[in-house]
Amino acid sequence: MANHIVRTEQLSSGILQITLSRPEALNALNTELMEALLQHLVAAKDNAAVKAILLTGENKAFCAGADIHQLEKLDAHSGEAFARRGQALFRYLEQLGKPSLAAINGFAMGGGCELAMAATMRIAVAHAQFAQPEVKLGVIPGFGGTQRLARLVGKGRALELCLTARTLKAEEALQWGLISEITTAENLLLRAREILEKLCQLAPLALKSVMTVVDHGFDLPLDDALAFEALHFGLCCGTHDKNIGVKAFLEKRAAVFEGS
Repeated sequence: MANHIVRTEQLSSGILQITLSRPEALNALNTELMEALLQHLVAAKDNAAVKAILLTGENKAFCAGADIHQLEKLDAHSGEAFARRGQALFRYLEQLGKPSLAAINGFAMGGGCELAMAATMRIAVAHAQFAQPEVKLGVIPGFGGTQRLARLVGKGRALELCLTARTLKAEEALQWGLISEITTAENLLLRAREILEKLCQLAPLALKSVMTVVDHGFDLPLDDALAFEALHFGLCCGTHDKNIGVKAFLEKRAAVFEGS
């Protein structure tokens, strides 16, 4: 694995911290970095020791987007292939079955904003900036930005950002619901770990079902989405973790879930 551009740290709490590490390029997404990130995510999916993903960037940027030098070489055919590769990577993160949190330490531009939106949750430092500036380069967001942004902040606001390419500051991103919290640079990773550590103590199968039902049910007709929710509620009721959780509640103690 290309550990020099994607660094990982497995924490005892069950969190896998993944750091994009191309600081000389503001952690821009090229093929090598994307492949390395995918390898780490694939390994994390089947690793029982990994219960949650913390995603961040090195130095002053979370991720500045797609590598412009690579973008320069794309034509219609290779451009579509590049977009589909990025979409598949971000969808893999989104459907990992384990909660993920993007700790946005600076610029989240273009593909970097798209990567953050593919995470389950997002928090940021006060000086973080977000943008989908692709139209300035004669292209559009290609890693899911036109779709996830509209789902997170609404169609009108997504159109404004993608059409004007303007930069969104952290405070406005918080107001719009793009991020859920602003913290200091010194506290960013501590706060991210604190959030994920609480999730790691909960029933992993229930967490997976919540993410699956919200993800797949969002675009279904309400009756179909409710049926999908009921199906997963039933599946959770058949788990050992449900028995552990209910018993612990009745006995007024903390539950220790087993993931089964």
